[in-house]
Order: sequence, then structure tokens, then C-alpha cells
Amino acid sequence: MTTLDKAKVLAEFTSAYKAAFGKAPKIEEKPGWYSVDGSKNMRLAELDQLGKSYSKEASAADKTSVKADKPAKKAATKAKTKPTTAAAKPKQPKVTASGSGETPLYIWQQYIGNINQRMPRGCR
Repeated sequence: MTTLDKAKVLAEFTSAYKAAFGKAPKIEEKPGWYSVDGSKNMRLAELDQLGKSYSKEASAADKTSVKADKPAKKAATKAKTKPTTAAAKPKQPKVTASGSGETPLYIWQQYIGNINQRMPRGCR
């Protein structure tokens, strides 16, 4: 088991978070636990893994954005040449009423009647 350097892990996480989200994280430290932007508490090892996942996502996004720029421009020019059609609205299913429309409170009042009993817990 390797020991993690707290300062190094926090610095790497901060840089990966900035690259992924474009802003600095708000890290709250508690004894042995770290909370990022008010989310759930996690240990230093989990914070290290999360930082590595952010750095992988950011590097993958950079690589794909460079490759995706050229096809996106071609697709945009093709989209401009096609005539636009009115979007058809999806058909809504017919809503049919089921039951008698009475509330549970009313049904229990009818069931109990004038007997001196309490209403069930959910119908009070």
C-alpha cells in the first residue's frame, strides 16, 4: 500500500478539476475526510482517483475536440442546405379516469362509520 502525499494529491486534483470544469473546487477538510463543493465526504485515496478520472476525461475531450472540429463544420454546412420541415408533435395518450375519484380519507370514513376508532396513519 502506498502512502499518499496530501499536498500533492490536492494539487493534482485541483488542476484536473480546473481543466474539467473551468473553475477551482471548494475543498473542505475534516479529519481524514474531504468534501468537494459540498458533495459527499471522501477519503484522500478516493479524491486521488476522482482527480485522475477528471484528468483522463479532460485529455480525452481535448483530443476529440480537435478531431471533431472538422466534421462538425462539414455537418453544419450540410445542415444549412437542407430545407427545414415542421416538427410533428408527439401524440399524447388519452387519459381515462379510473376509480370513483374519492379520496382515501373519504373511503375510510365511510368504512369506519360512526364507530369510535382512529383513522389509519396515512389518512389523518
